[in-house]
Amino acid sequence: MLDVWPALPLVVRGYVSRPDICNIIALLRHSDRVCRVDLHYTSRSQMEKVWQAMQEPFPELVHLKLFCTNSEHVVSDSFLGGSAPRLRFIQLDAFPFPGFPKLLWSTTHLVSLCLSDIRHSEYFSPEAIVTGLFRATGLNILSLEFRSLQSRPDTESRRLLPPTRTVLPALTYFDFTRGASEYLEYLVARINAPRLSHFNITLFKQSDFDTPQLVQLISRTPTLKAHDEAHVVMDGGGVKTMLLSRTMGHDLGLLNIEILFGESDFHLLSLPRVSTSSLPSLSMVESLYIYENQFMQVDWEDEIRVENTEWLDLLRPYTAVKDLYLSDVLGPRIVRALQGSIGGRMTVVLPTLQTIFLEGLQPSGPVQEDIGQFVAARQLSGYPCAVSPWNGAGRF
Repeated sequence: MLDVWPALPLVVRGYVSRPDICNIIALLRHSDRVCRVDLHYTSRSQMEKVWQAMQEPFPELVHLKLFCTNSEHVVSDSFLGGSAPRLRFIQLDAFPFPGFPKLLWSTTHLVSLCLSDIRHSEYFSPEAIVTGLFRATGLNILSLEFRSLQSRPDTESRRLLPPTRTVLPALTYFDFTRGASEYLEYLVARINAPRLSHFNITLFKQSDFDTPQLVQLISRTPTLKAHDEAHVVMDGGGVKTMLLSRTMGHDLGLLNIEILFGESDFHLLSLPRVSTSSLPSLSMVESLYIYENQFMQVDWEDEIRVENTEWLDLLRPYTAVKDLYLSDVLGPRIVRALQGSIGGRMTVVLPTLQTIFLEGLQPSGPVQEDIGQFVAARQLSGYPCAVSPWNGAGRF
């Protein structure tokens, strides 16, 4: 039927199935006209036929989205003829293509790059990614999502960080999900993104969260370091810390770091403070929210087992906080920890605190007694603060 139409640009999109595989292959053979490919396929035979039809250059291809659910075979380096000069949008999900960084080198007009479900068998180094993006000066979105913790650079490459960095002047959104902190460290050590305003990081729990390169990247990125509000959110799988700016609006300067825990790790007493170990200075934060994920089906009374000293370790870096917002579940625990922090030789926690906003605050009860003692002790110590009810507004 293509013969009855003029030589218009072609869009190849849909779920690949046996009845229509011949039509899709016929379209892909017009590689000089295909401008968009958006395919979802499941069987090995379907994948092999599609890949075989895409071994030639696609000079007009602007948008590429491929989703695989069976990636036992690996795509060869000759995919797209090894070159994609006009590609602007790339989204590959579970796509077995270790040679992808070589193709990336040719995409000088790239705007969005999203790679998800990256498996260990399809591993490519962070250096290869950065090198491939060297000429992608228009890149606005970068998203890397790994399947497991196995993908990480070797120890020697971490020691030999190159002295120069790739500048990504248009990058505003960076998402790094379920990868190793070593991989992220090497990656951020090699890039500068002066306009980065949304940085989402999800890491698996590791014994060592030494991330100085991440701290440096945030410190040299004006929008990310201008934060004055923080949210610490606990759920059944980990802990999330979000830093944002009220002055610039919540849509700018959002830094989100989440640490994922296995079932056996969730009871670790170090749970709440892990998320802050990978962050730069928190001394600019004036409003701090601490609450649980309300949408998680978790028995919080049984799950949250954190010592008072660890709650204080979580709070101690926030030296400029004026307003502290506590949920009705976590609030009583934190209030008890604060009540025990006054007096003796202990350093004052939250020295600039002015108001504690407590969800579900009642006229009387154990929580009211603890918070009353805390307020009275703060008053005597020269660090007065007030208590006010909170209706839960402002949660994410």
